[in-house]
Amino acid sequence: MLYQLFRPLLFSLEPETAHQIAFDGLDAASRLGIASLAVARVPHDPVEVMGLAFPNRVGLAAGLDKNAQHIDGLAALGFGHIECGTVTPRAQPGNPRPRLFRLVAAQALINRMGFNNAGLDAFVANVARSRYRGILGLNIGKNFDTPNERAVDDYVTCLRGCYARASYVTVNVSSPNTKGLRDLQQETMLSRLVTRLKAEQRELAQRHGKYTPLVVKLSPDLDEVAIDGVARLLVAHEVDGVIATNTTTVREGLAPQRHADESGGLSGRPLFARATEVVRKLARALDGALPIIAVGGILSGDDARAKLDAGASLVQLYTGLIYRGPVLVAECVKATRASR
Repeated sequence: MLYQLFRPLLFSLEPETAHQIAFDGLDAASRLGIASLAVARVPHDPVEVMGLAFPNRVGLAAGLDKNAQHIDGLAALGFGHIECGTVTPRAQPGNPRPRLFRLVAAQALINRMGFNNAGLDAFVANVARSRYRGILGLNIGKNFDTPNERAVDDYVTCLRGCYARASYVTVNVSSPNTKGLRDLQQETMLSRLVTRLKAEQRELAQRHGKYTPLVVKLSPDLDEVAIDGVARLLVAHEVDGVIATNTTTVREGLAPQRHADESGGLSGRPLFARATEVVRKLARALDGALPIIAVGGILSGDDARAKLDAGASLVQLYTGLIYRGPVLVAECVKATRASR
């Protein structure tokens, strides 16, 4: 309710500016211990996925808290898990602004952020300062100027840096905003990447005395043949889970409106059907071998339940949180609880 009062003001501002102001307010409320007073009560609905005990099935998708600076404030909203990033080994500014656009009539966003982040060292330091002890996913990528032939080195660097403090690590090979990144989803390149990361995971598990699951995040723009191939590869390499999906470059069905022709990844309501169909096809191809975390276009409890019905074990929110506010978290938890 409180968010709906402030949303017109936030939406009158440039999106990245509004994003920072909202986080500043959330952080202040968290420090004062009053953040939870502004959100609906979230029921406890424990579920085990990837050997981890999640307090509910609804999480925050990567991209909102790129530098892991706002974990404690976000935790007050009732998420069952929080995913931060994408982080790259070296700090980088991302693409020039403006790079984030609201399509209000469509309940959508277009972004071409380009993995803007403060780099691995700052990211890990922020995680270390957090008081949050819940399930924390850390999302890793490559620097924009690292050629794909050497991309595996960037991912290994990030995995080593994040491993000890992560509940799970997500390998982002599906953002449309870093040139050539999606080529890493091709079978040969993905096999090479996953082989190296799984070997590194085994060494890190011995070194740290803990097993941190490895998850791969996929694009919604893969065709059925590619989805089947990726599914077989992930199972063969014993990857621990898959996130479906990232944003789409497709504009099919998007009505003409301001910013609709901006380049970048589209998220929100127009992505829902496409992302859910990828979940359904993945579930069929995986046949229960790996859990699926579903993200893309969830703006209601019914949307979250539809993701589970399609074969997901967990869901994540991003754009829906921008449009609906914290009330969406409790609504989705209740809906996914009722669907069991």
